[in-house]
Amino acid sequence: MKTKWLSITGCMLVGSMTLLATCGLTQKEGDDRPKTESTPVFYTSVPVPDSMTFVGETVPLHRFEVHESMERELLVNSYFHSQTIRFIKMAPRFFSIIDPILKENGIPADFRYLAVAESNLDPKIVSPAGAVGLWQFMKETAVEYGLEVNNEVDERYHIEKSTRAACRFLQSAHERYGNWTLVAAAYNSGRTFVVRQMTRQRTSNYFDLLLGEETERYLFRIMALKLILENPEKYGFKIDEAEKYPLWQTRKVAVSGAVPDFTDFAAGYGISYKTLKYYNPWLRDVQLVNKAGKTYLIDIPVETAAK
Repeated sequence: MKTKWLSITGCMLVGSMTLLATCGLTQKEGDDRPKTESTPVFYTSVPVPDSMTFVGETVPLHRFEVHESMERELLVNSYFHSQTIRFIKMAPRFFSIIDPILKENGIPADFRYLAVAESNLDPKIVSPAGAVGLWQFMKETAVEYGLEVNNEVDERYHIEKSTRAACRFLQSAHERYGNWTLVAAAYNSGRTFVVRQMTRQRTSNYFDLLLGEETERYLFRIMALKLILENPEKYGFKIDEAEKYPLWQTRKVAVSGAVPDFTDFAAGYGISYKTLKYYNPWLRDVQLVNKAGKTYLIDIPVETAAK
């Protein structure tokens, strides 16, 4: 093992010297050629708009603390290149599913960006606290808002159903606060906390409330994502339409009984078990007992559907 480590270390040193030489940072003795200098890279600030609205409400960017909070999140997300590029490429796929449901339920379209902030547009993500899916539902809240959560089926992973549950939560919160920015804040910090702070500080204006750094940054991150995803080139991202991920084309197959083996089920539609789970991450077991005889709609990609 020691010999192997020395060999690897030697290779690393040789590789490093090669890289330095390539960059013009080393020069042999007696070499009279002028040293090459790399072109310096300059990082710049990002544009903060003079005005903007979020969930139909005017953001008071004329206030220095609001302006600086917005600039902070714009800087973070503009310079987190790999993640933001991924958001730009994935957004059309997930927004095509989310947007009609938000509109149908009277929820401002800007809440699409809350889903980006919550889950990074990963419907299979699980937080350290146990929150699951695109809208990051905890189990108790998911059940409260009508989602099925058990060992066979966990609808927190279901994009359409979890979005409808999120709409129910957002509507309920709006009835309580009468203010969409507070609704977004409550999604992060909890409904009781927001009400307690409104009472304590005697204001219902989100931008006048002290809610703690996490919740305050949360809302500004959502707004920053809105600005960047709506106008990526303004923030240094140039992604051609052809580079964006294609929308999912699926058809729904109704299942009202048991499914003894999802591998066999998938094969019957010309797809693998892996592909089946990719489109239906809410199916949590290799089988479906379905004692209650519920009807489930399973997505099958149309390009491979055999039946």
